[in-house]
Amino acid sequence: MTSRPVSSPRAGLVLPPGFSERVATGDAHAEACRLAGAGEAPATLVLGTRSDLIDLAVVLAPDEPLRSARRAVFAGMAALADAVGVFGPPDIPVRFHWPATLMFNGARLGGGRLGWPATCAEDAEPDWLVFSAMLIVSKAASGDPGLTPDSTALEEEGFPPDLHGPFAESFARHLTKTFEIWREDGFGHVAARYLARLDGESGRRAALDDAGDARFSHPDGRTEHAPLARALLAPGWHDPETGAVRL
Repeated sequence: MTSRPVSSPRAGLVLPPGFSERVATGDAHAEACRLAGAGEAPATLVLGTRSDLIDLAVVLAPDEPLRSARRAVFAGMAALADAVGVFGPPDIPVRFHWPATLMFNGARLGGGRLGWPATCAEDAEPDWLVFSAMLIVSKAASGDPGLTPDSTALEEEGFPPDLHGPFAESFARHLTKTFEIWREDGFGHVAARYLARLDGESGRRAALDDAGDARFSHPDGRTEHAPLARALLAPGWHDPETGAVRL
């Protein structure tokens, strides 16, 4: 998985070499997929404008068949968690629920999505991928936070204010580093970083196969297969009615 060099970003964000910046008129994920399908260069970072959400997406340049290229979602989630860790209270761990829900302080803070060309065959190399992420900044417009205890927000957890720009910069740096690890040391190192944050429900242990599917081993000897492609079609953290993180 690579990000080919493109033009320097416009004034505003300080991004790693090769990145460019675009602002979405709506949902960053949908905008990035549209741009990628129209030939937008890899390493384009698309930013949403909602004040109550951090909403960003990046165009990727896959170099392997779709079946295995979907594992890019784990690189994206590792980078997302690292960026959250930069700004959040150091004593609260960042955890994942399979495959791409991000948990903070035991509650849902956001998650990641992966997009790919709808007509791409499993054994063909896709022209593009898009990894996107969304985090709740504020639930102030949603009423009493006690009515939505399953989710949390950056402003409730002691994060600094006005994080949209700094967070996007940090995420881009961590994503670049994560793909460097994949390229130089192999996907196993990326998988280990992801699995280290994956919640072990009821003591189960997880491993990832070559397609990114999870194999869960339970203490009673049972095994469970969780296909990645199917899970990515309808991310559990995403509310399709609001276009935001489920509260």
